Amino acid sequence: MHNRVRMIVASFLVKHLLTDRRQGEAWFWDMLVDADPANNAFGWQWIAGSGPDSASFHRIFNPITQGEKFDPNGDYVRAYVPELASLPAANIHQPWETPAAVLKAAGVELGKTYPVPIVPHGPARTCARGLPQPA
Repeated sequence: MHNRVRMIVASFLVKHLLTDRRQGEAWFWDMLVDADPANNAFGWQWIAGSGPDSASFHRIFNPITQGEKFDPNGDYVRAYVPELASLPAANIHQPWETPAAVLKAAGVELGKTYPVPIVPHGPARTCARGLPQPA
């Protein structure tokens, strides 16, 4: 798993789903063939903002913009998420915002062949920053 994807996953689990960073750290330690004890622990502390370099409010990655910035053509997504491989690059990072005709042409059916988002980024970011939720 590419390090950028590790950071995005860690941020999503800790900041969006409010998972204790130690659970992610333990799972990654057991699953990654290249797990390193120091990098794993400090990486999870860094993303959670609970380690010696704690800046928790600045480390809330937006998975969509991260994908657009670091995988603009969707090559990584196509390689590891075959359900989205036929989507145009402009739609691959936000299939739930894609016009129905484009989804159908690509063989993507939200909720069946690819899941709908489980939590929207905006409210999750607000919650992770400790701010009141919008009414």
